[in-house]
Amino acid sequence: MAQKVFRSDYLKLALILGLAYYIAFIPHRNYPYIIHIDEWMHLAYSRTMMNAGNLTFTDPFSSGASVPYSPHLEAGFHLFWGVFQSISGISWMSLFRFFPGIIFMIIILCAYVLGKREGYGWEAAFFTCLIPTTLGILGPGFLVPVALGLIFILLALLLVLHVKTFSAYLTLFIFICFLLATHAPEAVGIVLILTPYFLLNIRRNWHETAGMVCSLLLPFFIVFPWITSMLWPTFLSLFEKQTLPTYISWPQVIESYGILPTIICAIGIFFLIQRIEKKGYALVFGFAALLIMLMVYMQLHYGVPIMYDRGLMYSMLLISILAGYGLWTIRNLDFKNLPILQRKNQGKMFSFITHNAGNILAIVLIVITMAVALPARHHELYYHMIDFTDYEAFIWINDNIDDSYNKAILDPWKATAFSALTGKTVYSRIHSYPVESDLRAYEFLDNKCTDTTFLKENDITLVYTTGECNNPALVEVRENIYLLKK
Repeated sequence: MAQKVFRSDYLKLALILGLAYYIAFIPHRNYPYIIHIDEWMHLAYSRTMMNAGNLTFTDPFSSGASVPYSPHLEAGFHLFWGVFQSISGISWMSLFRFFPGIIFMIIILCAYVLGKREGYGWEAAFFTCLIPTTLGILGPGFLVPVALGLIFILLALLLVLHVKTFSAYLTLFIFICFLLATHAPEAVGIVLILTPYFLLNIRRNWHETAGMVCSLLLPFFIVFPWITSMLWPTFLSLFEKQTLPTYISWPQVIESYGILPTIICAIGIFFLIQRIEKKGYALVFGFAALLIMLMVYMQLHYGVPIMYDRGLMYSMLLISILAGYGLWTIRNLDFKNLPILQRKNQGKMFSFITHNAGNILAIVLIVITMAVALPARHHELYYHMIDFTDYEAFIWINDNIDDSYNKAILDPWKATAFSALTGKTVYSRIHSYPVESDLRAYEFLDNKCTDTTFLKENDITLVYTTGECNNPALVEVRENIYLLKK
């Protein structure tokens, strides 16, 4: 009985799920607040949308600007988490700290189910839990749309490759609608990954292929008008040269994910091709389609920037599934017939090694992979936008400063978190890099807040600074918090 439990896939899966949650929690282990600036922005939009009770709301960062649903392609993500937080009562900080791990566990379960259909469930789940989280490409350690969308990529593959019923068509249609409302690049990524399979399958099963293609493409044309209006301009942008981002490249992604798992992925690709089976070809050619898209963008600079940024994450997901098959293949290699292992009078130990060589080699590869991956995940660097003092001050402002003091100036690097926590707009904030207004904000703060004219010209009524503030027109209402006299 104990031996059966030890060999059970479910025991392995439970260990992998625990590992996945731990890896996703690494960025949060010593920091109780939101980490990535994109997460702070999602919080700001979710809170503002829920407070407005409308999909059209005032920009939480810049007063007077209205943010309608149509150009804001992640509004569904903000609505989903806004409603969830309102119903559950879970604090926003807890939501952003603990739920990335839960979402990652769901991703692992989906990878397991997809791989299990072909016999390599826990292997696919193991490599999927190694997907890294970085500041450049995000990842499952952050509560961001691209991480949530990985679930639907795996489910779409499962539906297309293994279910193939009318209910599968309808479910796939719903999935694509959800992604178009929450993170449109993920929906495009699914179409790109599955296109090679449809091309392979269209001659023999054109009815089935037509049904799946309609389920994938109809949401782009009939559900959301603003998506339809963006299709042609997006297509034309494919022929315009783009600026290659400097913060991440494909070789960096391979290094971050792991060289050994990538090699095992190559082994999986080789043996999947040998099977001459459309399901295997679907994964291999879908991965190839992503690589072609990434290479065209990197080498020729043609494509859609967001698809390059997020396509790196989709590629790592497929690498994980293919590496799972590679590990399964290694586990099942037959070493007994190798001439070097043909010996008479084999001892018990030698016989055991001979009959279990594949499993032993797989265990060695897993141990080496973990020995490299875990320290790498721990050593990944993450910035912290605010500290305890900032957080407590921002919460105090939210609870005690009325709407007549609605525009603030502070360190632009902290301004995104400030707006997310207080609901107040800011003079300037840094998103990617400092701009002129950020430099003017720093100049004002460095000069001890003395420029009253600057405050009045820009309708600034609140100042937050941990430095000196010597201006008789400002009243300190709490440590580091100043209000402009009316």
